Amino acid sequence: MSLIDLSGNLLFVAFVAYLIATLLFGGAVKGGSKGESADAGKKWGSLAIIITLVGFIANLGYFITRWVYAGHAPVSNMFEFTTAFGMFVVGAFILIYFIYKVPALGLFALPIAIIIIAYASMFPREVNPLIPALKSYWLYIHVITAAIGESILAISAVAGLIYLLKNIDLTKRSKESFWIEVVMYALILVLGFVAVTTTFNVTGYEAEFSYIDKDGNTKEITYNTPALFGMHQSELLTADKMEPIANVPAIVNAKKLTTVVWSILIGTVLYGIIRLIIRKPIAVIMQPFAKRANSQLMDEIGYRSVLIGFPVFTLGALIFAMIWAQEAWSRFWGWDPKEVWALITWLFYAAFLHLRLSKGWQGKKSAWLAVIGFVIIMFNLVAVNLIIAGLHSYAG
Repeated sequence: MSLIDLSGNLLFVAFVAYLIATLLFGGAVKGGSKGESADAGKKWGSLAIIITLVGFIANLGYFITRWVYAGHAPVSNMFEFTTAFGMFVVGAFILIYFIYKVPALGLFALPIAIIIIAYASMFPREVNPLIPALKSYWLYIHVITAAIGESILAISAVAGLIYLLKNIDLTKRSKESFWIEVVMYALILVLGFVAVTTTFNVTGYEAEFSYIDKDGNTKEITYNTPALFGMHQSELLTADKMEPIANVPAIVNAKKLTTVVWSILIGTVLYGIIRLIIRKPIAVIMQPFAKRANSQLMDEIGYRSVLIGFPVFTLGALIFAMIWAQEAWSRFWGWDPKEVWALITWLFYAAFLHLRLSKGWQGKKSAWLAVIGFVIIMFNLVAVNLIIAGLHSYAG
């Protein structure tokens, strides 16, 4: 077995372990109810964290073996970065779990990591030589630190989501119940992406197009999903394939925009099917798992996660990023889409801390901010990476 095959197998082991651990954390959360003893819940929780640790060690093994095989840190494309991000989310959860011993965090945090890793698996896994701009230790420091910061901030969103599910009355129609369901819908959209890319990959769909890039050069591109949108001045080169509905400006990556729109369409269908089956909002199904959580403790975890994650994110996404940008492109800042969104994320969490410390925004307000912050992070990961062309487009 080659090193790269071992790496892939270790990632699969981690994925399965996280799935099993999620179910065990569910048993831990429900322990003590329906006649079970509190000790039963603790046993489920102990087994769950052991399986999580096994998965995390396998995940770390994937990261190290791929690093050794590639000769560089595996964070240079979307597959590598996203799998690393999922691993760091689990690592951040493990750290918080051993401090607070709250099984509900695992029940909600691990599915997020699972979805992130599943999302990563839809991107090409090949190990390619680095382009010149990526041959820098500052890249590794920048990306890994930023991902660790975002993963800690993700735990604040998990704690916030648990707080909201516990304290929002979902039996009544309100703005709060509507928006918490929107969060559930957004998670289903990611599953829609996985379903779309898997389906068309299995069928082997390919369509070649020529187009004009933003520098005026003629290039070719291969679509792996039926083209809803065409690249700038695109022409279909493959017979009997779908023509795009419309072409987009050169600044937009139409191939990835097509994938995103397909994901939204299929994700919406999946959401509708789930709602038809369960006949109630998804948030209502999840609420019982949050009912036994301590609201004050969830608020504290959410706040402290931001206190830790914000400075780490600041170092990785801004300071280290600017040092790398100066080395790679001879400028600290260039208003690239990814740079702009990193700044937006930073400003949001700075506002979060200001409102928390100066205005007393605790409880529901703080929980909503934590959830919105993670939505911003995921928008950066999904939409900005996939749709908008920029200096970071190599990551696609």
